[in-house]
Amino acid sequence: MSQGQGVDLSYEDGARAVELARESVDSYVRHGQREQPGSMREAFYERTGAFVRLESTRGRGSLRGCAGGYHSDDQLGHVIVDAAIEAASEDSCGSEVSPSELPNLTVSVCTVRNVLLTDDPLADLELGTHGVAIDGGGEGGWMYPTVPVENDWSAREYLDRTCRKAKLAPGAWQNDDVIVTLFEGQVFRERKADGSIEEL
Repeated sequence: MSQGQGVDLSYEDGARAVELARESVDSYVRHGQREQPGSMREAFYERTGAFVRLESTRGRGSLRGCAGGYHSDDQLGHVIVDAAIEAASEDSCGSEVSPSELPNLTVSVCTVRNVLLTDDPLADLELGTHGVAIDGGGEGGWMYPTVPVENDWSAREYLDRTCRKAKLAPGAWQNDDVIVTLFEGQVFRERKADGSIEEL
């Protein structure tokens, strides 16, 4: 089992991370432009991974886009911008976010710390603490640490569902050729579209 550190964000840092992701989505969707992080908060110069999720508030709600990675050599501010753009693009959930959807999206950011490459995910995984990334056969998938708690999943179900997201069979996390990485993450999100921000 190997481990790496990351960055601890204050609430103000986390709120700014979500605002930056929102601005990046808006700029990309409305104008096809890449937002520049501008004058970044000190924490945003750290080189660490991050994820961005876009969820629709229409109807029963649904995942509209997700992107990012648990490891990056780039500065956090730029990682957030790039992940937000990818989440809004057709590469994420099959269709690009349209300008008319923007008022009905909520944005969340998960910044990564304490990455663990594990040989025994069932033993090492702490529900509510760890996000999971699974890589195998050229495919990859990941989920936020908050997802299994929100859905009342067991550790085994969480791993199985992350496998499915990686286009692998449930249970593939037990295979020797599949890499399972656990990561702790701070998750900040808009309570409603373009509304106030909370830390989960």
